[in-house]
Amino acid sequence: MVAIRGYDDSTDRGQVIELWRTVFGYEAAHNEPSLAISKKTATNDGMFFVASKEGRIVGTVMAGYDGHRGWLYAVAVHPDQRCSGLGRKLVRCAEEALTEVGCMKINLQLLVTNEATSAFYKSLGYSVEPRVSMGKILHANVPVNSVAVKRED
Repeated sequence: MVAIRGYDDSTDRGQVIELWRTVFGYEAAHNEPSLAISKKTATNDGMFFVASKEGRIVGTVMAGYDGHRGWLYAVAVHPDQRCSGLGRKLVRCAEEALTEVGCMKINLQLLVTNEATSAFYKSLGYSVEPRVSMGKILHANVPVNSVAVKRED
């Protein structure tokens, strides 16, 4: 049986890093799992959840809320647990946490080429919105030694 609970840095970090590398294959320095975990746990907002099965982390979800919108991040399900309903449970867990703090709208981003994930979110009631997503990496906050960083200064 899979249990979803709050992330515990003292016991979960190594397994979450391994899961994210398996699921996401991060290559950009600002996505380095250990750095992302440290930044999230520093917020101490209680919106980082893990799913465990027989002592093994098999899923994660992080949520964020800025007082205006909520966001979903790092929804990850181990490949051997996919199509089990775990992703749905993780998203619902984050939605409940965001609802409790008064969030009225949740956003998320995914690659336009990730059709399977898009279909998953559509099945949960999310829709594609006519928006342009823009981003900027603040290199001053990205450790150079975490992963190769290409600077275009």
